[in-house]
Formats: sequence, structure tokens, C-alpha cells
Amino acid sequence: MSLKHDEQTDELFRSILALNSVDECYLYFEDLCTNREIRDFGQRLEIARLISEGKSYLQAAQILGVSSATIGRVKRCLDYGNGGYQMMIKRLGRRM
Repeated sequence: MSLKHDEQTDELFRSILALNSVDECYLYFEDLCTNREIRDFGQRLEIARLISEGKSYLQAAQILGVSSATIGRVKRCLDYGNGGYQMMIKRLGRRM
């Protein structure tokens, strides 16, 4: 599960790192993504948090109203991915 590095993707990530507030994120991401895509990103992060806390697929599905397929995808990333979810869950800590 590795994204190929290229200049366009590097520039995208640099642009995200240049954002200074949640309000700026809303402005930028509403131009960059669909509302659904933004909600899906947030939902996936919340699934990762719930699963990391020991919640079952069923509990996560009931809490968030998502399919087990979506939960399974996030779980695979938690188990076999690059550690991105774990890194962000740890950094966000109590803010989540």
C-alpha cells in the first residue's frame, strides 16, 4: 500500500501543510474534494480510532452507520498499512 512519490503529489501535500487553521482547511478542501469525499475521510479516521480502542466491527457500524466493507478497508490499513492512521490517532489524542 504505497503511494508513488511524484512532484504533483508532493506539491499537493505541501499545500496541505501550508494550511494554518481548520477554517482554511474547510475553504481549501471544499474546493479540492466533494463534500462526500471529505465526510468519507473523516469517517475513516473515526473508524480507525474506534477499532484502535477495541470496538468491534458491529459496534463501529452501529455508531457510525457504515458498512462492514468500509470498516474492513480501514482495519486492513491499520493492520498492514504504513502506520498513518496510528500516527494521527496518537497525535490528535484527546482532541478526537
